[in-house]
Amino acid sequence: MTERAGRRWEPPDGVVAIDDALVAPLLPARPEDGHKGTFGTLIAICGSLEYTGAALLAGGAALRTGAGLVVLAVPASLQAVVAGRIPELITMGLPESAPFQVDAGAAASAVAERRHTALLVGPGLRPGDATRALVTALLAASPGATGPVPAVVDAEALNSLAATPGWATAVTGPLVLTPHPGELARLEGAEVGADDAERADRARAAAARWGHVVVLKGARTVVAAPGGSAAMIDARNPSLGTGGTGDVLAGTIASLLAQGLTPWDAARLGVHLHATAGAHVRERLGDAGLLASDLLPELPRVRRHLARLAARAAPERRPFGFAMRRGDPEDGSA
Repeated sequence: MTERAGRRWEPPDGVVAIDDALVAPLLPARPEDGHKGTFGTLIAICGSLEYTGAALLAGGAALRTGAGLVVLAVPASLQAVVAGRIPELITMGLPESAPFQVDAGAAASAVAERRHTALLVGPGLRPGDATRALVTALLAASPGATGPVPAVVDAEALNSLAATPGWATAVTGPLVLTPHPGELARLEGAEVGADDAERADRARAAAARWGHVVVLKGARTVVAAPGGSAAMIDARNPSLGTGGTGDVLAGTIASLLAQGLTPWDAARLGVHLHATAGAHVRERLGDAGLLASDLLPELPRVRRHLARLAARAAPERRPFGFAMRRGDPEDGSA
């Protein structure tokens, strides 16, 4: 919790504050003998000709948050455009029905055939019927070798769900939904107010109704679980009000899912990593001029700080810098 204009901020009743102490124990394990396969594989279905940057920001954030492998899956016509822009990203060309327009069924099958531990769907996708069909096909499939894998659903994928009646009953795997207030309004058909308590109530109600973790983005982002638990971070930062920062958040949370965290834990830790990275950049640059890409090198620095806190809290049980705790029993997302 932080000081604001001489007053100590407190979250609404029944909502827990997201801070270092809460999230440090959630860090995914990093065993000394680990390798890229140990730390998960994320497939990120992102990007279009107009929004290649969104895909690259999300994929870069996933790498910086610790995923072992990140596969950026884009329309086949676009693969040559994004390949090599971030050398560490693997690219995958999705089958198309027309240039830059993905064939939903064939693309979902191609994704299912490639080993992965989590999905990210949405950043930079082009609006339209083809995207809606793709999102539906991906989230209704069961692509994991041992069952459905968890997914982060963001941006245009959320708008696709809003246009798909009964979508929640068709989804097979656990999700983290990351709407801003406008996207939540489209999903629910009602505007979202600015009051902290109202936003927390709306996020909790949505999580309970859909059965998935909801991250309601804003100056004080709310994370809500289907079981009724909710957490909020006091991280008002106008420098984050620029294009691409939401793509970084989506990639951060998805990376943590790929590394084995539950949706509830991945969402809370990811929100904290993102907000704290933004605070670090603001300290250097001020309240304007931040680029979303400025957040990427800060993510591992914030993680290192949390790892040191976790190691000091329980040195006899954890090697330096590494910790693991699965979801709280009441979070409804295990």
